[in-house]
Amino acid sequence: MSDEPQPQPQTPGWASRESLAAGDPQAAGPEGSAKPKKPKRTGWRRLIPTWRMVLGTFVVGVLLLIGGFFVGYSLVKIPAANALATEQANVYLYADGSVIARDGEVNRESVGLARISKDAQHAVLAAEDRDFYTESAVDPGAMIRAGWNTATGKGKQSGSTITQQYVKNYYLAQEQTISRKVKEFFISIKLDREKSKDEILEGYLNTSFFGRGAYGIQAAAQAYYGIDAKDLTAGQGAYLASLLNAPSQYDVVAHPENRPAAESRWNYVLDGMVKKGWLTQSERAAQKFPVPKQSTISTGMSGQRGYIVNIVKDYLISNEIVGEEELDRGGYRITTTLQKDKQDAFVKAVDDKLMSQLDKKEREVDTYVRAGGASVDPKTGKVVAMYNGIDYVKQYTPNATRRDFQVGSTFKPFVFTSAVENHSETQDGRTINPNTIYDGTSERPVQGWSGGRYAPENEDHRDYGDVTVREATDKSVNAVYAQMAVDVGSDKVMQTAIDLGLSKNTPELTPSPSIALGVATASPLDMAEAYATLANHGRHGTYTLVEKVMKDGKHEVDLPERREHQAVSREAADTTTSVLRSVVQNGTATAAQAAGRPAAGKTGTAEEDTAAWFAGYTPELATVVAVMGQDPETAAHKSLYGAMGLPRINGGGAPAEIWGQYTRDALKGEPVTDFDLQLQTGADVTAAPSADSSDEAGSGDESGTGAPDDESSGNEETGAETPGGSASSPPGDTSTGGPTTGGPTTGGPSTEPGPTGGDGSGDDSSNGGTEGGEGDTTGAGGGDPDTGTIAGLPTDSRRP
Repeated sequence: MSDEPQPQPQTPGWASRESLAAGDPQAAGPEGSAKPKKPKRTGWRRLIPTWRMVLGTFVVGVLLLIGGFFVGYSLVKIPAANALATEQANVYLYADGSVIARDGEVNRESVGLARISKDAQHAVLAAEDRDFYTESAVDPGAMIRAGWNTATGKGKQSGSTITQQYVKNYYLAQEQTISRKVKEFFISIKLDREKSKDEILEGYLNTSFFGRGAYGIQAAAQAYYGIDAKDLTAGQGAYLASLLNAPSQYDVVAHPENRPAAESRWNYVLDGMVKKGWLTQSERAAQKFPVPKQSTISTGMSGQRGYIVNIVKDYLISNEIVGEEELDRGGYRITTTLQKDKQDAFVKAVDDKLMSQLDKKEREVDTYVRAGGASVDPKTGKVVAMYNGIDYVKQYTPNATRRDFQVGSTFKPFVFTSAVENHSETQDGRTINPNTIYDGTSERPVQGWSGGRYAPENEDHRDYGDVTVREATDKSVNAVYAQMAVDVGSDKVMQTAIDLGLSKNTPELTPSPSIALGVATASPLDMAEAYATLANHGRHGTYTLVEKVMKDGKHEVDLPERREHQAVSREAADTTTSVLRSVVQNGTATAAQAAGRPAAGKTGTAEEDTAAWFAGYTPELATVVAVMGQDPETAAHKSLYGAMGLPRINGGGAPAEIWGQYTRDALKGEPVTDFDLQLQTGADVTAAPSADSSDEAGSGDESGTGAPDDESSGNEETGAETPGGSASSPPGDTSTGGPTTGGPTTGGPSTEPGPTGGDGSGDDSSNGGTEGGEGDTTGAGGGDPDTGTIAGLPTDSRRP
């Protein structure tokens, strides 16, 4: 075989590129038919991509989108809620559910979906996302459109589903950027897989802004209609849903010119509800545009609101119901026991009987006047009303709970209650009851007190001679009650006061004869609790200020169980009530008869006229009112001589008058009931004094005072000094024993309780008072060791 290359047969239809390029006719195929050359594209055709290019680009684009989706889905996490979305107000409510105040800067209150009316839910769906329950979490078309409009500067665009809007409100900021829209897209998809539609709708309704500073539909319902979200009608819900589109513009009260646009949107929402079957045609036809109320509930702390909020907060924290940090985070709905009608009645009574009588421009003393009070339902222990001051933003101290003014003679009933409870006897062995006779001589030294000489003064140094306990209570005779405290045992008296309701930590609540004169500084609320125990036949339960606490509108917080017990016997409480009824009928508190009901009570005045009290009760209500004197600049206690244009303020004046008006108005419409009393055996039998009674009337000058009684006429008080304050009254010239005249002073000694009383520079024993030194009974501090005068005990001529 030859080594030369042999010619190969040509495959039909094949030709080399070289032959085709050379134009070989044989290469063109059989019968000389050559394949035409594809012409090159010229001109504008060169700009059109081929189908291969289009297909390739599409495939690549799809792959990139799919890859980008998975990358984005894996990289974008559901973040923590933004700070604004979780910030809530704590809402404080009256017992009837009306709002007292909100204490947060953001007006938001989260509620569960069950606490939002179905009509309101459907209205929002009709306005924002009618297919919410059936559609996916995102609407790509609307989202792309909104993103394009935002990118091209056409302004803020929505076009998002409710899920996307919730994501924006709750998890993201409000800026309109492409990156935020991308995050919103992925978070919405993830959220739709992790939460139910109900949960998402609930979150949306609690985070959306409705205008008027209201975040969430509950706050909006209160802001526009003064009701809860659960009570919204279809028409009201449709209006609130309309606001989501343009909160400021669609507020027809703020912008009445926009009412046509607001009504158009409202109609659109209602029509949508009909289309979805959420509202019938007849119901739709009956709808009238629900114009919102003119003004919203203030979220400020002015008036009584700030006081109430702070007192309730302290109550929650001190009773370990809610921690302080938890309260600060907000989200609590706190229903108090306060009743709005009674709260309003209390404020009005103070305004009518006290504040309207002041002339702060003409009388400086009128600028010192403060008022405080508390009212308790004796049967339940619920605090139904409080008065704390004229305005929280002007006077910050809550006068209903402050413990720095002496309670004066309002303490005396506790002494008598303790006497009956402990079956106490006088020094000569007579059982103490309302008709037991005591020596009412002013400055008569008490008998049986081992601590030293103690000789308290009566009001204006008046001598009463032999008087019954009932009469001594009517006239608030200090000499009688100081002796009774010793007869009972001052330690037992103190314990009875605590059992009735006073705190064991009450300042100046110490066992000594002066306890009877009310040197303790309990608050009006403390005293109301104690008097409520008397009204409740001796049964005591700590006062209750909170009815219900809800967290985030879903979880009810457990409240401590209120326990009631028999603090003192019914006999002791009811016999005290019978005595205190006489004070209102015949004694120093006749002004309280304005209540128009059977009432019992006691007046009281602090030393130097710095405070005047009335504590009283009917079978239905126990209320304590105090008028106090305080310098508005220095906060120092001030005397109220001359306030309201009167020579003096006493418990039978403004406090009893306020009590009478308030009690009448607070119980208006309720049946008038009488006290059902079970009295101490022998309470209606007068016990005659024995011939050698240590309680027989003295000369009125047992203390050695050389000043006749009429020299101190007009004097109301020479009692114990306010702790940390000045002497009880500007003293006279103690070197001669003469009293200071012209005004409220008596020339009496310094009688401050404890080791700070007096300066120890004079011999106060000549004035019938107690020693003012540092407890030295040797005479170094000006005392009289021969008489055994005890330092630190007040000789208070405290008035009723």
